[in-house]
Amino acid sequence: MEKGPFSVEWLAQSSRGTAQPTARRSRSPPGGTAALRDREAADRSSPGHDAEVGGGRMPGRPRTKFSAAQLQELERSFREQRYIGASEKRRLAAVLNLSQSQIKTWFQNRRMKFKRQTQDAR
Repeated sequence: MEKGPFSVEWLAQSSRGTAQPTARRSRSPPGGTAALRDREAADRSSPGHDAEVGGGRMPGRPRTKFSAAQLQELERSFREQRYIGASEKRRLAAVLNLSQSQIKTWFQNRRMKFKRQTQDAR
């Protein structure tokens, strides 16, 4: 019996990894497998890879350094209400010269800090 594509023998061999279709047998990655390994190693050592693994920050916007006056106003607003509404967020953003996204993120982070402090106090 002939061992053409999709014959029982061919399927048995291909499931064991010993046979490949003729159209794919001649194809290999450009530059060979060594080049492929080198590209993968370069990808792992790229700056963005550390952030994915859990070591560093993603490249992009630098960390916001809030002034003392900004922090004082944010803390005052947080003492009044832990969850900020849309209108208060817009007001604070305008007064403090920050984006609404920065205000929202600050409140999220501050709530987590508050939660840690209350859990540690128990």
